[in-house]
Amino acid sequence: MAAPRTVTGDTFKSDVLDNTLPVIVDFWATWCPPCRMVAPILEEIAGEYDNRAVVCKVDVDQNESLAQQYNVRSIPTLLFVKNGEVKDQVTGALPKSELVARLTPLL
Repeated sequence: MAAPRTVTGDTFKSDVLDNTLPVIVDFWATWCPPCRMVAPILEEIAGEYDNRAVVCKVDVDQNESLAQQYNVRSIPTLLFVKNGEVKDQVTGALPKSELVARLTPLL
């Protein structure tokens, strides 16, 4: 079962932008309660959509420039990326059904 990948500024291009599968990018931090709420949901999605989509996590404290580049002002912020392009973006801990609804058109 697939798990979310930890991504850094060094691996963002290869793991996210160059990925042939749709990618959910979770900008998060260890001190963020809503981030901890959405984490198990993203783990479920990573497992259920293995080989169809990828879930990546970016720690904003360790990757500030990446967060700035994607205009992340609040966390969790989730980017939905396909073919290297951000297709959708949400902020906050949304229910699984909402995240899947945003991912499904990218599959």
